[in-house]
Amino acid sequence: MSSLEISSSCFNQETKLPLSLPLVEGSTFEPPGKDMNEVEEKSKDIIKFTSEKLSVDEVSQLVISPLCGAISLFVGTTRNNFEGKKVISLEYEAYLPMAENEIRKICSDMRQKWPVRHIAVFHRLGLVPVTEASVIIAVSSAHRAASLEAVSYAIDALKARVPIWKKEIYEESSSSWKRNKECFWATSD
Repeated sequence: MSSLEISSSCFNQETKLPLSLPLVEGSTFEPPGKDMNEVEEKSKDIIKFTSEKLSVDEVSQLVISPLCGAISLFVGTTRNNFEGKKVISLEYEAYLPMAENEIRKICSDMRQKWPVRHIAVFHRLGLVPVTEASVIIAVSSAHRAASLEAVSYAIDALKARVPIWKKEIYEESSSSWKRNKECFWATSD
C-alpha cells in the first residue's frame, strides 16, 4: 500500500488552495491582473508553395494567437468530376516569384480591410489526387466576422490575381488545362 504525503506548507492556510498552480509542460501561467492587451505579438503572413501533401492542422496551428477568438479556414480540394468527366487528379503549376508577390499584396489588402492577426496561404503544386487539399487559407482575428470575411476575400482574390495554372487529368487518359474564369487576364472565348 502506498501513501501520498502532502505538506500543509504547500497550501494557503485560509483557503486550503495550493499556493501556486502546477504548470503543464509547455504551458505558461499568466499571473492574475496582467492585462491581455499588454501582450505584444507581431502579425504574420505565411506563404508556402509545396509539392507535399497539405495539412489543415499544420496550417491552422500557424495562425493561433492568444489575442484571437477566431480562426477561419478555406480548404480547396480536388473533386472527382467536371462537366460529366471523371477527374482522377489535378496538376498545378505557378510562376512562383509573381505568385508569392501577389499573395503578399492580397495579405496586405486583407489587413487594410479587416482587423486580422495572422494569415497563412499554402498552395500545392504538382499532382493533387481526388479529395486532397490543393489550397488552404487560414486567418485569425479577435472576432469571427473579420476572419470569415477575410478568408472569403482571400480565395476569391487568389483565384483572380495569382498566376497558378491547373490541369485536370481525367480517367480516360486525357487532360485539359483550365483557365481560371475569375482571373483578370483571362479573355472570353
